[in-house]
Amino acid sequence: MQATTNDTNRMDEMYRYQRYFYDVTRKAYLLGRDHMISSLNTPEDGSVLEVGCGTARNLIHTAQTFPTAKCFGFDLSEQMLITARNNVEKKSLSDRVIIAQADATKFDPVETFGQNGFDRVFVAYSLCIIPDWELALDRSFRAVKPGGSLHLVDFGEQERLPRLFRSTLRAWLRQFGVFPQKDMEAELRQRLDNEYSELEFASLYRGYAYHAIITRSM
Repeated sequence: MQATTNDTNRMDEMYRYQRYFYDVTRKAYLLGRDHMISSLNTPEDGSVLEVGCGTARNLIHTAQTFPTAKCFGFDLSEQMLITARNNVEKKSLSDRVIIAQADATKFDPVETFGQNGFDRVFVAYSLCIIPDWELALDRSFRAVKPGGSLHLVDFGEQERLPRLFRSTLRAWLRQFGVFPQKDMEAELRQRLDNEYSELEFASLYRGYAYHAIITRSM
């Protein structure tokens, strides 16, 4: 399902130039991404989806970590996807990493990729920049196959960081449209039911970030 023109234009303007140095500048503070990828434990010949794939940095790392996996990713910004496709091609992964444009709040796996779902779905530091992040989270839940899992890593509430550092960090993040969600563990537990029955939640780096794994029953 396609995003609205205004939403796409907003994201394209944000990343029109940032995409050239995005990965270099984000490496220092988007913490926990590689740890999350290593925890995917993708099954043999399994499928992996990244919601908000940006430059495809995480997808490429996933494809290299799990060499039999088929990887899919989408992003709202066509500007970011230009970089993503180039990066995938440079790594000779175009046959295993499929990229598309879609809106995380309206995403349909069949419409976008011709897939009923994915063994692993992950969202890395994307929910915090989506205004309707609850809708994006719900869509991510729906994209998980029975027996699969949803993996999240994102900014936490930073409650155990020094107060001055915390306030400075939050003010700086707001300049980039980043707004960490409050009490994400409780938010995720509210979504558990007979179908999504298991949650592992870890606070990282004194609350700087969190890592969550939600498992869907068979």
